[in-house]
Amino acid sequence: MLVSTMNDVPGHQITQVFGEVAGLTVRSRGLGANFAAGFRALGGGEIHEYTQLLYHSRHEAVMRMCQHAMTFGANAVIAMRFDCNEIANTMSEVAAYGTAVMIKPAE
Repeated sequence: MLVSTMNDVPGHQITQVFGEVAGLTVRSRGLGANFAAGFRALGGGEIHEYTQLLYHSRHEAVMRMCQHAMTFGANAVIAMRFDCNEIANTMSEVAAYGTAVMIKPAE
């Protein structure tokens, strides 16, 4: 499954558009990780606990979006974007969305 943030795929033509697809995940850090991250935030710099949380969340959201696209028979997702939100100050919601399409190499 090809995933592109562009509206087209160079060297390919879109032969069919299936429509919008999305993948979503909501994750929460445990109390211990939130506690450790809180202390790390006092010193400034990167908060590794949250970096890993968001990295894994984005990956999971993209995989779910690809699974959604495959149910339509798509072989690519174009114009992919992320949307991130916080829920109740303890959870992170990450959505990946785009347009499911069928592509083939240009002739």
